[in-house]
Amino acid sequence: MQDPQPSSSALQLVPRHKRSVRTLLVRIRSKLRRPRAEDEPEPFHLRIPFIPPEVWGIIIQHACLFNHDPLDTARELSFLESPSTQLATYRASMATKKSLSLVSKQWNALARGFLFEFVWISRAAQAKALARTLLMEYVENLPSSGKFIRRLHIETPALERCAPADLRTILDYSPHLYIYSDHHSVQRSAYEDAPDPRCSPEEILKLVAHPKIRRLSWTSYDDVPFELRMAPLGSNLTTRLEYLELSTRSPSIPNLSTILSGSSSSSAGDFQHLQMNVHLPALRALKVSLDNNTFAVLASWDMPNLTNLSVMSSDFSYTGEGFSRFFQAHGAKLTQLELGHSSSALEEYYLTTPQHLLALQQQNQNQHQPPVPLAEWCPNLREFICSADAEWHWQSPDWIAPHILLPSHPRVELIGIRDIDTRLLEDPMTPLDARQPYGADVDDKLFDALLCADADTPCFPLFEQISSLLRRDAFPALRFVRDLSTESHRMRTVRPHPRVLQFWRKAVARCAERGVWFEDCTGVNITQRALRRATLSGDAPTLA
Repeated sequence: MQDPQPSSSALQLVPRHKRSVRTLLVRIRSKLRRPRAEDEPEPFHLRIPFIPPEVWGIIIQHACLFNHDPLDTARELSFLESPSTQLATYRASMATKKSLSLVSKQWNALARGFLFEFVWISRAAQAKALARTLLMEYVENLPSSGKFIRRLHIETPALERCAPADLRTILDYSPHLYIYSDHHSVQRSAYEDAPDPRCSPEEILKLVAHPKIRRLSWTSYDDVPFELRMAPLGSNLTTRLEYLELSTRSPSIPNLSTILSGSSSSSAGDFQHLQMNVHLPALRALKVSLDNNTFAVLASWDMPNLTNLSVMSSDFSYTGEGFSRFFQAHGAKLTQLELGHSSSALEEYYLTTPQHLLALQQQNQNQHQPPVPLAEWCPNLREFICSADAEWHWQSPDWIAPHILLPSHPRVELIGIRDIDTRLLEDPMTPLDARQPYGADVDDKLFDALLCADADTPCFPLFEQISSLLRRDAFPALRFVRDLSTESHRMRTVRPHPRVLQFWRKAVARCAERGVWFEDCTGVNITQRALRRATLSGDAPTLA
């Protein structure tokens, strides 16, 4: 029996019923749904496009750089520049690199090279931790982080010096190192019973003196002769070395006769055994703070491109024959020269005097030491750097030379002066809080009164030293005088004390009379308008 066919009315009722159910459900949802605020944006899912790892590496590299590139060896060859890398800057940079390395595994792999490229060791525990990390990577057969190390800077307190064994380990696993700086921060003891021969200064220097090295700051910690300690340089592998700094940290104190004569084993004029066959074709800057024999050894070195020299020697080392031999051999190439302090009264007696007193002293038979003709040895000198510690000399009470070794030079165009802030604070009338911004306002009347001729001059010896180098017969080609102290810059530019402001007003006015520009540590001219503006400013300017 066949089923009856559905009527046409039933076919029309089924779709209508479904439509009514859908409409009811929509109405119920609309009532239960929470109304959205009009200003609430629609959710937007950001989809980052694919970026190649090479591009991410460049982005991370620029994110790790602050104001300078710590691996740039072309910077800081001039001693007029202050060190651009400070410990606070380094720590801020490392915090950024650490944050980038914790983003993801990919970023960790990309940031790892920048995390290890520059290592600053400020405590002995840091050197030990780095040495242990490099050793464990080798034991566990992991990729070595030492291959990323390009610059190693060791500067620690005296009680936190690095162990030689840790330093040896770090250098063993740093094959691409090309900047090495040791600032008196390695443990060395003359009373050690059985020192490790692998960690001796000679072996450490052999690891550093390779063809890739470009900047080297080396410290000697014992009394071994300089020509023996620097023997690894005789292999002449350091063909790309551009900057060399040599200093000594000897535990013994030589007597006065040894300082004057050079050493007990060297007689005057006998320096044949001090000759070294060292060739440094790319060396442009040399900084030394050593004794008379060291200068005799350096006189035999071949340094054809040497132009910048900084001498931080003891007072009496300037009187030795090694000093004169060095300048006779290399003085003609120098365009920039820095000489250390000249405050010793005995140094004044042993060295030289102003030209207008030279004829008088030559008549004195008791004067056996001839003057040092440094201006003749360095005829091409353009920039001279001295310290602000020059003192009065009873034989020339009417002037103070910027340095006793260089009272005059016909071609010097710029003279830089260090430690001006120290001399300003030594002024008995300058208060102890002169480093802090001055609280009271300096009105126009007081500002003009600071330049009166009747007013006294703060730090009078320093002002006379600056006035002496402005003499036309002393430095006829002088055009610039530069304050190299960053602390002095801050004291002068952030609401200076009236005593400090008075000194700078008179110093700038004195330079203007001579037609010489007085510059700050950044090379910007100091003007009377800038000094007036400094009394109104409350924020410290940012140094470049």
